[in-house]
Amino acid sequence: MLDEVLDEATWQERARAHAARLEPYVAPHLARREARIKHPVHDFLFTYYSQRPAQLMRWHPGFGVALGGDASAYVGAKGYGGAPVAVTPEYVASQRPLISSLHRLLTATAARQPTLGCFGLHEWAMVYQLDEDEVRHKDWSLRLGPTGTDEVVESHRITCSHFDAFRFFTPQARGLNLLQPASDDRAAYEQPGCLHGGMDLYGKVAVRLTPMIPSELVADAFELAWDIRIMDMRAAPYDLSGITLDPTGEEWTPIKIETPEGKREYADQQREFAERGAPIRQRLIQECERLLRS
Repeated sequence: MLDEVLDEATWQERARAHAARLEPYVAPHLARREARIKHPVHDFLFTYYSQRPAQLMRWHPGFGVALGGDASAYVGAKGYGGAPVAVTPEYVASQRPLISSLHRLLTATAARQPTLGCFGLHEWAMVYQLDEDEVRHKDWSLRLGPTGTDEVVESHRITCSHFDAFRFFTPQARGLNLLQPASDDRAAYEQPGCLHGGMDLYGKVAVRLTPMIPSELVADAFELAWDIRIMDMRAAPYDLSGITLDPTGEEWTPIKIETPEGKREYADQQREFAERGAPIRQRLIQECERLLRS
């Protein structure tokens, strides 16, 4: 069932606008990859999640919208078929279990009030009681050193609700978390103040709903995740002095969550991201419901 057929000029302009919007994020990453230079902040969205740069840059109209004119570049692409070319009902039907699962998670998360004040201690718990040469980002030292980092973990109440962060805690830190989320109970724990939950609106939801949802929504979720990742690492225990932030070129500065001022800054930004993520989550819920109705 088609709701609309876009003429070639219209959909090509939307595709060009999408690529131009994301190019400032993608191009520096590709240049670093070519030069084999790692970036501890900006590589994350392209390596942790399954969508690669070329896939992100490719525009999709979403289910229900067909591409008029010469759409040969989409013939044979995942989910597409027919004439005029569009995402097929058969493909949407094949994704129904995934769509239903994502809808349950999104609606359960949206129904909760944001919980603030975790202070990004998940990143600290991931290096708890490790030597500096054992940590994930080995090229970057710990800002407070191993002993100082461990003291921060031990002197705080850790309440990480996000399984995909909790699963990277060191064995010594796992028992310090007041919650014990698992892979099969995400809907019972996810809450809209969680930074990783906000990033997952892109990498675990919008990416997995591609090409069934419009790429403009995917790009909104990507930009939210990009900004959250910057804050996530600013509050992390690493000393990232000297790195710059794409596409602004600003120099990285830490959020010193071990101080009262740093805690206030973290909670304020966490609240802002929860507010910014709420309409994106709601639009993803609406897209799931539209796809399920089809």
